Amino acid sequence: MLTESFIASVLDTEKATTGAANKDIGILVHEYQPLSAIRTTFKKSVTKPNCLAISISHIFAAQAEKAVIHVYNRERGNQETIVPFPEKVTSLALIGHYEGAGILALGTAGGRVLLWELCTGRLVSTPPSHLQATTCLAVDPSFNFLLTGSPDASVHVWSITTLLSFSTPSAHDPSRPSPYSPLRTLSNHRAAITALITGHSSNSANVAISASEDNTCLVWDYHAGILLHTFILPNTPLCLALDPADRAFYAGYDDGSTQLINFYSYPSLSHQIYDPDLRSTPTQPTPEDRWSLPADVASAVLSLEISYDGAMLLSGHENGKIHTWDIAKGRYATQLADISSSVTNFRMLPPQGFCVPFVPRLKMLSVVKPRYESSLTGSNMSSVERGLSETYTITAQFASAIPLLSVTNDPMKSFDHALTHSSLPSDLLDEGLAQLIMISSTTEGPSGSSGRHEDMNAEEPGIATLKAQLRHARATSMAHAEHAVALSDELLRIQDAERRKRRMKKLGRIKRMNLEEERRKRAMAAVGRKQEGAMEVDKKEAEAEEAELSSSTEELTGTD
Repeated sequence: MLTESFIASVLDTEKATTGAANKDIGILVHEYQPLSAIRTTFKKSVTKPNCLAISISHIFAAQAEKAVIHVYNRERGNQETIVPFPEKVTSLALIGHYEGAGILALGTAGGRVLLWELCTGRLVSTPPSHLQATTCLAVDPSFNFLLTGSPDASVHVWSITTLLSFSTPSAHDPSRPSPYSPLRTLSNHRAAITALITGHSSNSANVAISASEDNTCLVWDYHAGILLHTFILPNTPLCLALDPADRAFYAGYDDGSTQLINFYSYPSLSHQIYDPDLRSTPTQPTPEDRWSLPADVASAVLSLEISYDGAMLLSGHENGKIHTWDIAKGRYATQLADISSSVTNFRMLPPQGFCVPFVPRLKMLSVVKPRYESSLTGSNMSSVERGLSETYTITAQFASAIPLLSVTNDPMKSFDHALTHSSLPSDLLDEGLAQLIMISSTTEGPSGSSGRHEDMNAEEPGIATLKAQLRHARATSMAHAEHAVALSDELLRIQDAERRKRRMKKLGRIKRMNLEEERRKRAMAAVGRKQEGAMEVDKKEAEAEEAELSSSTEELTGTD
């Protein structure tokens, strides 16, 4: 049996609770189905919206109005550590798979973005990029892009790989952008950004949705920085949730209601958000797609999530209640829980109970506290050294057996062997050490001692052997490069052929449709002409009968 649960965090733990069991709860693990009940609680935590991140082993909670993050260990069920930062943390997001050991993205009150490698302690910081606090973070499914939002009404798109790179463009080359600057800025909103979400696709057609206090939601192609569509909402959206199949998204309003915005409910020749003719035409959702709570329990919606099957919408409210909504019926369903403190963050967990459970290859036993470097000052980012530190170490545990591939003598497979190996292959290590020995022997100057020359003479056969190995490695590398180019050309040829084939099929379908339409018109014209001929014959027969009847009447009259 599958078990579905969620994790929620609250803002005001000093508020009077309904029972002793809920007292001082800051974070809770709640089972959603099959049996609704609280399973685990963590205390000493007060979080604002967008300040909760979750992995399979840990929970990260940025404390409200404080420059600290509380780290909780889910396996041990306690608080593992408290991590201080130079400034207040206003948003959190996990970069990487839920099951693995990833990177924690932090938004700060000063408008910065911090990336904390949880298994190494490395901390990368950008200069202040927003004019105000970074309050919203969203990571795309490919883990290549990070989106940040702020009350300054702008959304920045960052390259995660560039931020984490150990190399940096030369300060003397102004044509290359700084690795600490965003790739692009999306600035069509006119008020503070309240929520950011990205689609579930990992390709270049994925979209992002931003909500703002100007009562609009904008759909973006964040790869190209293009505004795809604008939705005008009847109220201020405070949070967003996206359908598992990216068919629609949901907005939570400050009056306690929720809104369904369906991408497929409006007439368009193509997908609405990708139709170029509709980009400049805002759309307003229908009132029927707005669902309201009963008046006695209505409260602002601070967080939204969707169940695993996409059938139920779950909402966390300012009055501490968690409600469910039936998406198929389009209405409020029931109250799921009452925490009696503002439910500011809400995260659904992957279902448990599959026949073949997923086993992560890497397990993070405990987080490594960040090392604060000069990059946090932001005074001169171009002068910060980004090379690999000598103390750079990874602290993690392999949760499954490491696959060891057998050594192959086929030069065509050596590259694939090195690429798929769990570590560095021994032959590759030997080749690298040989190159280092050769470089050190060629760059070392004369020593002035006969003993050194004798040693060098004795090592000449070994150097010759290493040079031969180097030539062989270079030849193999060139062969692999040529093979890769050939494969790339073949792939492009196949893709072009497939595109031509699809284009010819499409043209054939259009031609057949035109022929069928022409035949239909001709058939309708023939039927029309046939009907007109039949009507003309009937008219002539009626006139003949009338004339015959008239003549008969005259004959009878004359006879009388």
